[in-house]
Amino acid sequence: MRRDRGHKERSRRSPREVLDDHLELARSWDFETDLRRNFADDIVLMTSYGVYRGIEGLRAKVELLDEQMPGGRWTYHNVMVEGKLGFLEWSGIADNGARVEDGADSYLIEEGRIRAMTIHYSVIEP
Repeated sequence: MRRDRGHKERSRRSPREVLDDHLELARSWDFETDLRRNFADDIVLMTSYGVYRGIEGLRAKVELLDEQMPGGRWTYHNVMVEGKLGFLEWSGIADNGARVEDGADSYLIEEGRIRAMTIHYSVIEP
């Protein structure tokens, strides 16, 4: 029963609440909590680095981001939600001096979970 209650509580969250929670957890690099709380098991993520499927696919993408932007610190410039759709413009700076100036993500959020996502960014080496 606990599992059902958690599912019901997650599905009551608005798309804005889900996106805000995801962004705060991403900012603190707490991706395991983020994966459990905010993403559908069958998520599809499309990026210029490839298509990632499911929670394991997201973990692989997070590992790539950590290699590209170790210790990255994110600035969110524009966060929008309209119905089930979310959009984010962002930039970042890494501990090694690498940076991103053109980050753009889009989200499909249903029943308290991110079900599909796109990410675009270009890493500028130090």
